[in-house]
Amino acid sequence: MKHNMILSASGWRKVFAISGDEQDKNSEISSDDIKISVTAADVFFDYICKVSGQQIPVIALGIDTRPTGPAIADAMIRCLVKRGAIIQYSAVTSAPEIMAYARKLDGFIYISASHNPIGHNGIKFGTNDGGVLNASENAKLVKDFLSRLEDDEKLDKLINEVYSVPSSQIQKVYDVSDSSKHNALYAYKNFLQETITSYSDKTKQNDFFRLLDNTLKEKRIGVVCDFNGSSRSRCIDRDFFTEHHINFYSINDDKIVHEIIPEAENLVYVAAQMEQLHKEGHDEVILGYMPDCDGDRGNIVFWNERTNKAEILKAQEVFSLSVLAELTYSIWINQNNSDFKPAVAVNCPTSMRIEKIAQSLGAKVFRAEVGEANVVNLAREKRQEGYTVRILGEGSNGGTITYPSAVRDPINTIFAIIKLLCLKERGLFELWCKKSGNNYKDDFTLCDVLETLPEFTTTGVSEPRAILHVSQTNHTELKKQFQIIFENEWQNKSTELKQRFGIEQYECVITNGTKETRNVSDFSLSQKGGLKIIFKDKESNPIAFIWMRGSGTEPVFRIMCDVQGDNPQMEKELLEWETKMIKKADKN
Repeated sequence: MKHNMILSASGWRKVFAISGDEQDKNSEISSDDIKISVTAADVFFDYICKVSGQQIPVIALGIDTRPTGPAIADAMIRCLVKRGAIIQYSAVTSAPEIMAYARKLDGFIYISASHNPIGHNGIKFGTNDGGVLNASENAKLVKDFLSRLEDDEKLDKLINEVYSVPSSQIQKVYDVSDSSKHNALYAYKNFLQETITSYSDKTKQNDFFRLLDNTLKEKRIGVVCDFNGSSRSRCIDRDFFTEHHINFYSINDDKIVHEIIPEAENLVYVAAQMEQLHKEGHDEVILGYMPDCDGDRGNIVFWNERTNKAEILKAQEVFSLSVLAELTYSIWINQNNSDFKPAVAVNCPTSMRIEKIAQSLGAKVFRAEVGEANVVNLAREKRQEGYTVRILGEGSNGGTITYPSAVRDPINTIFAIIKLLCLKERGLFELWCKKSGNNYKDDFTLCDVLETLPEFTTTGVSEPRAILHVSQTNHTELKKQFQIIFENEWQNKSTELKQRFGIEQYECVITNGTKETRNVSDFSLSQKGGLKIIFKDKESNPIAFIWMRGSGTEPVFRIMCDVQGDNPQMEKELLEWETKMIKKADKN
């Protein structure tokens, strides 16, 4: 049977709404989608038995708040019960929550389509290492999944067997779902305390939070969340913030009321709520966030006391701020560690401002292909080489991953900023100012911190001009044609590029999985991975780049440009040039 799914390591996704409309809020799924759900569970059961060595694996299962989640989960539960798994079904659960919970189990299945529109849904798989399966492991599941879908006779037999399981056995799973949810929240809170402090030792965790909480009792801070009906509305956010003396406000707790992707166009709602709260006298409210539906991503709004407005931070700024905070925190707690080698792992299109921050703090930057699993696995590789990689993520979407977590988490992002603001005595911002050559003052605010960030102009990942629809499905061939066009254009435009932008050289860089290859002469070697052209000045200093890659979760080709300094005209022209060349290559 046909499946129409995008089978990426970041998640298997499609429109599950029975109408095929990606904005449909109907909860019903088709008989074919039931078959897809059952087959996916069947494949994962065999996989987790093999990798865990368990004949009766314990599997966490959760959903986000999309309407089709319960129907997909029910089909999977029936299959897993038939196969003999022990199922910990926690119903609506955030991605960081289920991944923390699964660390004590054998693996997890998470039903979500992340930031995609409401009619979409999907499936993420993982073991007990805290993250989703990497590309090579996901490929094994994909191969098995596709093979099973090809055999209609066996597929029909599987469906009949699954739906012949007595309803009493299925009900037992639902009967303990409240208990599973309680255990998931407990595991998640304990794990958050470890990620925020960097200590597994409870005594050290308590010492850190005692220090932080004492400051927070005196320094009033308020945080606003636009839950937008996401899985985080049923998570620990409210309790966790208030426990640490942070005033917590929220909107849209129980319903998805606007688009799910946490980009600027959807952060206006939390910004408006922050401004309303200030009018009502809640002047302690300085941060706001909006998670996506699975709750692993939350971009930031901050209160600018100079303009007296709530202002939306760009995704790259959010990530840069997190890197600054967690790198300085890592240095702060490792002052007496002679073996300390700080590093950051990021994806290929993360802004070059990360190199500037890392350079000031004596840290290395390593880059992987787009995809959370790629960045997580690159960080693991670098830790094995002796580096301390506390902070990692994909700057292009603002997602912050704080070790030992292997998934983005908005609470970690918020607490990174809070640590930066509240650890003041020989604290993080003072350390950053000393290392970066910026002026420090005791009464600093987040505005002051933001002004010290290296300045870059970067294309936003959700901007319409960052997304191209191309007809060529063979990305290797497309990039081969792009190289021919680019090299010809370079010859014709080199004088203009030098005179207008100071561009005198270029370097091609490709990323495939966790591997970055520099000075590449054959653009097509990037295949489906990332392709980046770094532009340099006469001293060979990088001053801009253009980047491209076909999406692994959506039928689009993503592009972007990053330019040093406040230079929107240069960013605009370089991106338009890239767009023109890709479209021309697509026609060849």
